[in-house]
Amino acid sequence: MSQAPMSDITQDDKLWAMLSYLIPLIAIVVLFMEDKKARPYVKFNAVQSIVASIAISIISAVTLGCGSILVLALLWWAYQAYQGQDIRIPVVTDFIRNQGWA
Repeated sequence: MSQAPMSDITQDDKLWAMLSYLIPLIAIVVLFMEDKKARPYVKFNAVQSIVASIAISIISAVTLGCGSILVLALLWWAYQAYQGQDIRIPVVTDFIRNQGWA
């Protein structure tokens, strides 16, 4: 995904991006759907939500569940995705862009 702002984001794109954060399984399904995978906004948010969910799960396991409060961050990111905003998660966003995943 380029650094240029995305101006052609549809309501459908926003909905799929939001659902990717709320239910990580949907993010995996999105990556198998050719029409959704071709949309940069949907693909970026799906990949980012998968990586963020894995990171939050690891943090929660290491801190014996105390990190589970970070799940509230997923709700905030879902809300921002539905608003069509560009979501930047400090370490995760740079990681997936450097890997070329989105």
